[in-house]
Amino acid sequence: SYTMMGKQEKGQEGIIPQLCEDLFLRINDNGNTDMAYSVEVSYMEIYCERVRDLLNPKNKGNLRVREHPLLGPYVEDLSKLAVTSYTDIADLMDSGNKARTVAATNMNETSSRSHAVFTIIFTQKRHDVETDLCTEKVSKISLVDLAGSERADSTGAKGTRLKEGANINKSLTTLGKVISALAEVDSGPIKQSKKKKKMDFIPYRDSVLTWLLRENLGGNSRTAMVAALSPADINYDETLSTLRYADRAKQIKCNAVI
Repeated sequence: SYTMMGKQEKGQEGIIPQLCEDLFLRINDNGNTDMAYSVEVSYMEIYCERVRDLLNPKNKGNLRVREHPLLGPYVEDLSKLAVTSYTDIADLMDSGNKARTVAATNMNETSSRSHAVFTIIFTQKRHDVETDLCTEKVSKISLVDLAGSERADSTGAKGTRLKEGANINKSLTTLGKVISALAEVDSGPIKQSKKKKKMDFIPYRDSVLTWLLRENLGGNSRTAMVAALSPADINYDETLSTLRYADRAKQIKCNAVI
């Protein structure tokens, strides 16, 4: 969470605020009058396999994940808000973070109890003076803050915290399976068509997180994963597991096509 969000103090911003600020700096530097840009954002959390809209926290219900024949998985009724400056995004992010589910455990007094996905929909409209036609390109940036894997004996989790930890671990395990399956497909030798088809099954739908991030993990995308490690010997097992996770992720070949 610190890597992705950082702190509000100057110079301690995380990846998400820095990326958003840089995006609007580049938009404002654009001197081409035939080019126009628009930005929309959404912010959701996946808590115990349920999706919540962080930009509309009054909607406490579980939002449904649907499959669009062309666009792929999406969240029904998720708020998409237009923004015109970094300040707009910072305000929305701040209110969204306040709505996130956090709780104290033995390991972390403000432990994230959910995965959070901040999405930027970036649209470029270009007007061709010669033909008087407009073309449009749309790209989507998904910025994900994953809750850390948990060992119940380390966190001292009981009751609701234990159930939350189990769900966090379930989705991270599924993400690990998806990463392993994709890495196998990309690095393994080409087998017979029947065997290859069987090997090519990727269990995206086994968790809400992997279903929603399907395109980012193995589709038309450029993807980066940050592995958070700890030098403390008490976290040896988690650190080793994370390094293995990252090593498998490095083997996946993603190719973004416009």
